[in-house]
Amino acid sequence: MRKNKVDIITLGCSKNLVDSEQLMRQFHANGYTVAHDPQKVNGEIVVVNTCGFIGDAQEESINMILELGEAKKKGRIGELYVMGCLSERFLSEMKKELPEVDRFYGKFNWKELITDLGKSYYKDLASERVLTTPSHYAYLKIAEGCDRTCSYCSIPIITGRYKSRPMEEIEEEVRMMVAQGVKEFQVIAQDLTYYGLDLYRRMALPELVRRLSDIPDVKWIRLHYAYPAHFPYDLLSVVHERENVCNYLDIALQHISDSILKRMRRNITKSETYELLGRIREEVPGIHLRTTLMVGSPGETEKDFEELIDFTRKIRFERMGAFAYSHEAGTYAYNNYADDIPPEIKQERLDYLMRVQEEIAAEINEKKTGQIMNVIVDREDDEFYVGRTEFDSPEVDPEVLIEKSQRLIVGHFYSVKIERAETFDLYGKPVK
Repeated sequence: MRKNKVDIITLGCSKNLVDSEQLMRQFHANGYTVAHDPQKVNGEIVVVNTCGFIGDAQEESINMILELGEAKKKGRIGELYVMGCLSERFLSEMKKELPEVDRFYGKFNWKELITDLGKSYYKDLASERVLTTPSHYAYLKIAEGCDRTCSYCSIPIITGRYKSRPMEEIEEEVRMMVAQGVKEFQVIAQDLTYYGLDLYRRMALPELVRRLSDIPDVKWIRLHYAYPAHFPYDLLSVVHERENVCNYLDIALQHISDSILKRMRRNITKSETYELLGRIREEVPGIHLRTTLMVGSPGETEKDFEELIDFTRKIRFERMGAFAYSHEAGTYAYNNYADDIPPEIKQERLDYLMRVQEEIAAEINEKKTGQIMNVIVDREDDEFYVGRTEFDSPEVDPEVLIEKSQRLIVGHFYSVKIERAETFDLYGKPVK
C-alpha cells in the first residue's frame, strides 16, 4: 500500500469517466498522487466509480468492489470508497451487503468525498480534469440527466431531470483543454439533442456545436448519443459545413418495429425513422452513422425481430452495437410488462444481429481500400502506429493500423493510404 496515493477505477460510460477525471483533479490539488489503472491498485485510498445501467454492468461493479474488499483485508489497499450510478440507485442495499466499503456516494454528491477526508474542494477547479485519455482527445459532457421516458431505461431514475450546462462554461472548458494540447472532442450527454431546452427553452445543440467549432485549434468534434424523436435538423447543416465537425453521428434507435417502438415509448414510428435516416444521409453526404439496437424486449415476436434484421440490412449502418433487453427494477417496462423472452432466445437474436452487422461492416471497410484518409495517431504498438479517421470514435469503432515506414508522432494527423481492410480494422501506410 502506497501512502498518499489515490486509485480511481471507472466502470461504465464516458460520462462517468468525466466525473472521475474531475475528482482526480481535486485529489491532485490536495497533494495526492492519483492513478487511473485498475491493474495496479495499491493506494491508501481507492475509489470505484460504478455503473448501474443494466444487469451485466451492475455485476461488473459489484465484482470489482468485492475484489477490492479482499485486497483491503490483506492490507494491499487502504480505505475503499464507492460512488456513481450503482450506489445512487441501490444505496441502502449496498450499505447492508458490502460492509467492506468505508463510505458510499452517489452520482452527484461525490464532491463530499473530498471534504469528508478533511480536504478542500476547490470550486474554481470544478471544470478542470486530469485526463485519463491520450492527451490529444477528451470527452466533453454538456449535460446531466434525461427527461425522456423510454420504458426500459433506468437512467432517468438514476440521474434525474435533464440539466444543460451553460454554453459559456462549456466553451471555457474547451479553450482550457485546447491550451493543454487537446485537439479532438467527443461531445457527450445522455441525450445530446435535448440540449438547451431546459436552459434556453430551445434546442441549442446546433448553436453550441457551431460555437465550439469556432474555437481555434479545435480539430475534430464528434457527436454522441443523439435521440431520434424531434431531431433538430438544423444540426445537419453545421455538421456538413464545418470542416472540424466530423461526419459522424451516434444516434441510438433501439428498434424499428412499430409495436416495439410503442412499447419502448420512443415517440417515433418506423416510417419516421426511415425518413430521419434518409434526410441525415442526404444532407450530410458520406456521414457515418453509429447506432445501438436492442433485442429481446418484452413482446418482441419473430416478426418484430425479422423487421429489425431487414432494417439493419437496408440502412447498412457504418457502426452498430447491440444488447439484449435487461428487466430493470423501477422502469416502466418492469412495472407493466413481463420479461417474456427467454435468455437463450435473446442471445440467439443478439448473435444473429451482430453476424449480419459484421458482414455489412466488412463490406463498408473494403470500399475504403485505396482511399487516402486523414488519420490521427492514438498510440504506437510494437508493429504499427494505431490511429483513427473522422469516422471512428475511440474505444468503440475501427482503428487504422499504420505501417512503420516512417516516424510518426502520437497526437498528430497524417494522410494515410488504406491498403487493405478487415472487418473491424483498416491497414495503411503514410503518404509522404
